[in-house]
Amino acid sequence: MTHRRSFVLVLRPLMALALLVALALPLAAPLDAATEQRRRNRDAQSAATSTAEASEAKEKEEEEEERKQVEPGPDRGEDGAGPFDRLIIRGVTMIDGTGSPPLGPVDIVVEGNRIAEIKSAGTPGLPMKDDEDRPGDGDYVIEAEGWFVMPGIVDLHTHAGGVPKAPMAEYVYKLWLAHGVTTARGVPNGPFEWSLSEKARSAANEIAAPRMVSYHRMGSGEAWKDRKIRTPEDAREWVRWAHDQGADGLKLGAHPPAIMAALLDEARQHGMGSTAHLAQMGVAQMNAIDAARLGLGSMTHFYGLFESLYKDHDVQPWPADMNYRDEQHRFGQVARQWNLIHPRGSDQWNALIDEFLELDFYINPTMTIYSAGRDVMRARNADWH
Repeated sequence: MTHRRSFVLVLRPLMALALLVALALPLAAPLDAATEQRRRNRDAQSAATSTAEASEAKEKEEEEEERKQVEPGPDRGEDGAGPFDRLIIRGVTMIDGTGSPPLGPVDIVVEGNRIAEIKSAGTPGLPMKDDEDRPGDGDYVIEAEGWFVMPGIVDLHTHAGGVPKAPMAEYVYKLWLAHGVTTARGVPNGPFEWSLSEKARSAANEIAAPRMVSYHRMGSGEAWKDRKIRTPEDAREWVRWAHDQGADGLKLGAHPPAIMAALLDEARQHGMGSTAHLAQMGVAQMNAIDAARLGLGSMTHFYGLFESLYKDHDVQPWPADMNYRDEQHRFGQVARQWNLIHPRGSDQWNALIDEFLELDFYINPTMTIYSAGRDVMRARNADWH
C-alpha cells in the first residue's frame, strides 16, 4: 500500500506538469518567429565573438612561435674547409660499410664529391709505401695514419632543436657531424620555409651541417596556414604545392583512409618519399599495415605496429583516465599492448613481416631516445653525447 501511494503521489505532479505544458503550447506558438530571430541574433553575435577571440589567440600564438623559432645555422665563414676538386685521405684504416672487416692502411681519393679510387698504402706494422707509389696532387690531403674512416651515417629522424632546450641550429648540426651523421632526414627539421632554406644553405656549403633531406607534415607552409585539408583533392593539391617548393617527402600522421590514400598516391606520382608517426589519436583507423598497403614507405617510432598484430581487439582498451595530452599516458600506454597481439614467431607475426618486406616497407623505431628516456642522467652524461 505504501509503494502504491508513493507511486500515485509521484504520478500526480507529473500529470500536472504535462497539463501545464499542454496548456502553454498554444500560447507559445505565436512567439516562435520572434524567439527564433532573437536566438539567431545571439548565435551570430556569439559566433562573431568566438571568431574574434580565436583570431586574436591565433595571432598571439603565431607571435610566440616566431619568437621561439630556432636560430638558423650561422654562415660558415672559415669554419671548415672545402669542397675540393681532389681530396686525398692517406694511410687510413677503412670500414667500408658492407659488413666486411676493417682494411688498411689505404689511400682514398675523392674527386668531385665521389670516391674515385681506393689504393693500398702498405702493410700493417711496416713503413708506408713510397710516395711515388701513392696518389698525389690533391687539393687537400689528410694524413690519417692510425685513424679510421667509414661511410657517413644517415639519420632518418631529425629535428633541428627547439626553444628553450636547443635554440640554435648550429649546436645541433655540429652535434650530428661530431657523431658521424653526414645526411639528416628532417621530419621536419623545423617550419616548412625554414627547413627548405637550411637545406639549400647546406647544399651550397654556406653552413657547417650535414646534407639535408626535407620531409613535411600535411598542410604545413605559410601559404597553407589558413587552409584546412578536408578532402582528398585538398590533400593532393597540398602535395603538389609542397613538391614544387622543394620538399623531398611527406611526414604523415594516422590520417583518415581517404586522405591518406590521396597523399601517398600523389607523393608517389611526384617521386616523393614518405614516413609516418601513426599517432594514437588516429591509429585505430590507420595502423602500420593499413598505411603500408596504401603505399607508405616507412613508419617512425613504433605506433601502429602493435595495432597491426592485434589478436582479439580492434581498438586498444584505454584506461578510464587516459588523456593523450599527458605524455606519461601516451608513452606508457603504447607499451601496454604487448599482451594484446599474436605472439612472436606465430603465423600472423611472420605473415606481417613477410608482407612488409613484399611492400618494401621499413621501420625507423627511434629506440635510442626511448632508451635514453628510461635513464635520463645516464644518457645526458654518456661519453659520446
